[in-house]
Amino acid sequence: MENKESVSISNHPKFIVRLLKFIGPAYLISVGYMDPGNWATDLAGGSMYGYKLIWVLVLSNIIALLFQSFCVKLGIVAKLDLAQASKMQYGKATNFFLYILAEIAIAATDLAEVLGMAIGLNLLFGMPLMIGVSLTVLDTILILFLQRAGVRKFEAFIIALVGIIGGCFAIEMIYSSPDVPSILLGLKPSLPDSKALYIAIGIIGATVMPHNLYLHTALVQTRNIKSDKKSLKEAIKANIIDTGIALNLALLVNAGILILAAATFHKNGMMGISEIQDAYNLLEPLLGSKWARILFAVALIAAGQSSTLTGTLSGQIVMEGYLNIRIQPWLRRLITRLLAIVPALIVIGIFGEGMTGELLIFSQVLLSLQLGFAVIPLIHFVSNKRLMGSFAIGKFTKFLGWFFTLIIVALNMKLVFDEMNSWYSNDPNILSFALVSLIILALIFMLIIITSNPFIKKMVLKTDQTPHGKVELSALSYGSKAVENICICVDFTKGDAKAINAALNISDSNTKITLLHVVESASARLYGEDADDFETLEDFKYLEEYNQHLISHHIRCSTKMIFGKAKDVIPKYINENEFDMVVIAKHGHTWFKDLLFGTTISKVRHKIKAPLLIV
Repeated sequence: MENKESVSISNHPKFIVRLLKFIGPAYLISVGYMDPGNWATDLAGGSMYGYKLIWVLVLSNIIALLFQSFCVKLGIVAKLDLAQASKMQYGKATNFFLYILAEIAIAATDLAEVLGMAIGLNLLFGMPLMIGVSLTVLDTILILFLQRAGVRKFEAFIIALVGIIGGCFAIEMIYSSPDVPSILLGLKPSLPDSKALYIAIGIIGATVMPHNLYLHTALVQTRNIKSDKKSLKEAIKANIIDTGIALNLALLVNAGILILAAATFHKNGMMGISEIQDAYNLLEPLLGSKWARILFAVALIAAGQSSTLTGTLSGQIVMEGYLNIRIQPWLRRLITRLLAIVPALIVIGIFGEGMTGELLIFSQVLLSLQLGFAVIPLIHFVSNKRLMGSFAIGKFTKFLGWFFTLIIVALNMKLVFDEMNSWYSNDPNILSFALVSLIILALIFMLIIITSNPFIKKMVLKTDQTPHGKVELSALSYGSKAVENICICVDFTKGDAKAINAALNISDSNTKITLLHVVESASARLYGEDADDFETLEDFKYLEEYNQHLISHHIRCSTKMIFGKAKDVIPKYINENEFDMVVIAKHGHTWFKDLLFGTTISKVRHKIKAPLLIV
């Protein structure tokens, strides 16, 4: 079996050098902690309450560090992302419900990014919000370009955007001259009124995002880590250090926004600033520099664009993990973006551009409301000794996890009941109230199910989570015509047996056969051969079973696993190895499925030099 090459992490004697090889995933996660949704909640909190809600940012960051460390453990030890683990634990109905909530969370995140980009374009170039929102659909092209450029350039682009955001706010801090003693007093927990609770929950929702939990569990599976306890322990330690650095940088950016609002707006008696546009227009006259608002707008665009990229990846991971469905990245991105654009256009069209701040804060509260549905399964999984072995979290860490989860769920329930009471007082429509009440009761019921299920039902650890299923190969025999060197592309579907038998019909005992499989998971498409996720391990196992089956029939066989988009990486590998014949089984898609899942054969046949046999 020809193994894939991955990034080595255990050879260098110095830990700091080994640590550097883990840097990457945490910074893709950190951009979600400084997206435009954070801006709206931070601006509202700073302008309305001064420095009094800084403690909420610090608490949110502590909660985020704890939950993201759970993601690190699950991904590295169990080799599962959160969606895959949920599919193993819960029934079909529960998993579908969790999938829908995850998609809503991703759409809510994307809504904040759409509005942030549109507002930034409006502030810098005077572009109307309706046009700006519509133009954000074009960032699909940018994402495809960056993914084709390679993971290092992708990560470099993200880090550059994070640097722009941080640099802009560092300069803004110099302009605003904040009151340091008041900042320190803001670390003392307090909630002045019920509106502060709403904003505090929005801040938590903007900081600890459900989609980041799914994304992080997948992205840490990108290093070839040995399975011994020492190597796993070091990998967890290095990833947690990297996560700590990245999230604390995000905390500084969020604190910078809130402090800027407190030092600039609250200090001057402007306590109702929640609209980003208002903040932009007031920065120059209050701080006495036109650069203050220009830097603000540039940072806003950078924040919106960087968060968009990670939202796309989390959408792919959620769909593949829960539903075993893999559609083309551009289509996945387009669907997510349209789910964000349509509500934004409706709200702006009906209520005007002045509602964007309220819409941003609502999107973050919506994220917070769904957080429990991602966090509760995560705690169950990292507590499971059958799944995690000796790396299962201890009693104190488990207590902290459940304690913070209880706080989030309790605050959310209080917020929901307060809002319903206020809504009913203003508009006592019994039918609408009853409908919303039924939805809330259904959500509470599902919370009870996902909380209690793992205490009742043991997780089924051995199951096929890949989008393709294993296929048993029948008895094999050679044909009468012989080709010297054949490559057979396999994808663990029923077509594999047909492709292998067709290849044997043009083989003899001297023919060399290579079984080629492409791993196309979200991690593989982003990280290439560095991917070491659950699907990679499963595919490796299945490919070896194919290999042993052919060898048992005295067939000269070897295997190769490559990573990325099949239509791109198959031609490259085939042309580099000069095969005499390539055999691929036809998938049987209709035109609609071709559009949805993509085609391979039509692309490959134009790029390869060797003859192609389509079965």
